[in-house]
Amino acid sequence: MAHKKNEPSGNKILMIVDDDIDDRFFFRNAIRKYNPSYKCVEAENGDDALKRLRKVEALPDFIFLDLNMPKMDGRECLIELKKDELLKNIPVIIYSSSENIMDKEMTNALGADYFLTKLSHIYSLPEELINAMNQVGEKTKFASP
Repeated sequence: MAHKKNEPSGNKILMIVDDDIDDRFFFRNAIRKYNPSYKCVEAENGDDALKRLRKVEALPDFIFLDLNMPKMDGRECLIELKKDELLKNIPVIIYSSSENIMDKEMTNALGADYFLTKLSHIYSLPEELINAMNQVGEKTKFASP
């Protein structure tokens, strides 16, 4: 649930952290296609994400985090997120092209809530993203409007 420093609000806010502008575009469009009321906030790398998160009024309901990025990669960002008292309870879904089992195990051990491998089929992306959020155990159903 989005919150303004722990205050609830109505619409879902999702953050995508990915250095690939095309992947951010596909993510944003998939979310809009599934539910236009969801807001997407973007960051280019882990450092950018942490700076933005520490300035926003309403924290995101979910963070979708790529692993391989310049400046600060997803692993480092995940560690920093889980150390921060304000940010540590935001569910983090790793959203990566990696299919390496060691990446999955390591990010799970670091506190990631789910590991979603990027698909080559953008048509199924909306359902995959919503399924990932539901798998994390969000109480609110992410049903299409």
